[in-house]
Amino acid sequence: MKNESPLVVVAYHSGYGHTARLAESVRAGAASVDGTKVELVSVDGITEQEWSLLDTADAIVFGSPTYMGSASPQFHTFARDSVQRWTERAWTDKLAAGFTNSGSKSGDKLHTLEYMALLAAQHGMLWVSLGLLSGWNSSTSDENALNRLGFWLGAAAASNIDEGPELMHDSDLRTAEHLGRRVAEQAHRL
Repeated sequence: MKNESPLVVVAYHSGYGHTARLAESVRAGAASVDGTKVELVSVDGITEQEWSLLDTADAIVFGSPTYMGSASPQFHTFARDSVQRWTERAWTDKLAAGFTNSGSKSGDKLHTLEYMALLAAQHGMLWVSLGLLSGWNSSTSDENALNRLGFWLGAAAASNIDEGPELMHDSDLRTAEHLGRRVAEQAHRL
């Protein structure tokens, strides 16, 4: 990595505000690691300046809602438009991670995270997993545990489709914060 103070960029699309709230939690987690610079980039209408920011980042954390079992169309457009970076190998050896949200507890979020991991692999990036055990899978745990939904590839959240982002589950937000912190720690290690 090239920066003394690693730069983590959270590149996300949010349809109704839930994924934006997760992005902010990832940002807060990464920023909690001393010496880390963090920027948020909404990929819906991304600018050349924001592309350049991604090119200079040490780590990119991808985020998208899960719609119909995959990332949003806007995130897919961003992925397609990253082909110039792919051709130039501009993101090779950067760290990558991902997060997603859907209305259902499962909601096929794993497919969205796999899509992001594959995008990162195509770019030659190094994937950072969540690094947590499943938090709510025994009679002695509860829904407030980190990683309550039991995802390992990245952070996942479930939000009721009839409620706004202000009512998101605290465990999901703290899990996203954990992911951001983990990515920043790995960026410092490299």
